[in-house]
Amino acid sequence: MAVEYSCCGSEFFIHILIIVLLVMFAGMMSGLTLGLMSMSLVDLEVLAKSGTPKDRLHAAKILPVVKNQHLLLCTLLICNAAAMETLPIFLDHLVTAWGAILISVTLILLFGEIIPQSVCSRYGLAIGATVAPVVRVLVFVCFPVAYPISKLLDYLLGHGHVALFRRAELKTLVNMHGNEAGKGGELTHDETTIIAGALELTEKTASDAMTPISDTFAIDINAKLDRDLMSLILEKGHSRVPVYYEQPTNIIGLILVKNLLTIHSEQEAPVKSVTIRRIPRVPETMPLYDILNEFQKGHSHMAVVVRRYKTTVEQTSSSPLENQVKDVKLNIDGDKSSKERILKSKRSLQKWKSFSNSMNNSNKSGSRSKKWSKDIYSDILQIDGSPLPKQPEEEEAVGIITMEDLIEELLQEEIFDETDHHEEDL
Repeated sequence: MAVEYSCCGSEFFIHILIIVLLVMFAGMMSGLTLGLMSMSLVDLEVLAKSGTPKDRLHAAKILPVVKNQHLLLCTLLICNAAAMETLPIFLDHLVTAWGAILISVTLILLFGEIIPQSVCSRYGLAIGATVAPVVRVLVFVCFPVAYPISKLLDYLLGHGHVALFRRAELKTLVNMHGNEAGKGGELTHDETTIIAGALELTEKTASDAMTPISDTFAIDINAKLDRDLMSLILEKGHSRVPVYYEQPTNIIGLILVKNLLTIHSEQEAPVKSVTIRRIPRVPETMPLYDILNEFQKGHSHMAVVVRRYKTTVEQTSSSPLENQVKDVKLNIDGDKSSKERILKSKRSLQKWKSFSNSMNNSNKSGSRSKKWSKDIYSDILQIDGSPLPKQPEEEEAVGIITMEDLIEELLQEEIFDETDHHEEDL
């Protein structure tokens, strides 16, 4: 039989106080379960590194607590269950059995579930940081029971689950943070467009950004730099002009227009007398990020996009680096024998590896300066009276891609310079 206490006695107020404390404790455990467990480790790490000063402080306090999520979850649920099961015992001394059930359900539902979870869902970061020391004590107290259960959950569900966004999800998230979305975001339209373009850049290939070979302005290596040709180059306004041999699809190099400043049109000097730089050849399926990395090395900001029908060199390794080198190597061997081409490709591969290693070492050391691993004249096409290179039979040039094309794909907008003619000027 339950022991009843008369109203306004000391025992009565002690039980009332215990009931209030149990309801508050159960409410705090319920609110923390929602507030702390709803924040992923990724969110907390982002706030700890780039949030506001107050958010950084709060996230730094919470991270050690929620690092072992299953242990924290078991601790909060055990404490919450203990408080809710203890509450009817003390109520039974004050009211009848049915009254204890009714009051306990009402108190737990209103003050132990609805209000705490509503508050912690909005201010979970600040509240979690405030009561973090208390949570540490509870974890220590409940450790003998909570630890075995958490290990079982780790075994069944996995440990350290991190929810990261995929590219499409990141793009949608960025668009939602734009000021045009009307959700209070501070990103401008240009910022969201550039971020989306950077995320899409890895999915696009050279064929998506290139200029078709039929629309490319190129000059014949056997042509003369007379007044008409110089005027045509000036009218086009390009900083680099591809050079072809015999047919427009056989692009063998390029000339920098600034190198023509010292050429007089009256002399009608042949194009081959001007410095002609080698031009890389990239497959049409090569990702734009890989092409951008090649352009950043400074060898060339223009490349020929080719369609391969078969490989030139037998594949001796399945390494992605070597396969990429075979795709971007300079094809200037001309009519040389297959054996000489293979030997030259192997030598180029060794140079590529040494150059890549030196660049990686310089990046690791934090240096921003360029370090060249070979002579600057190695990118110059050496003619010296030898037969001019011809287009390999297994390749077909389909377009030209430049650094400007990559930037346009990044900005997702056309770039017009002073010499471009567009509809508004017509």
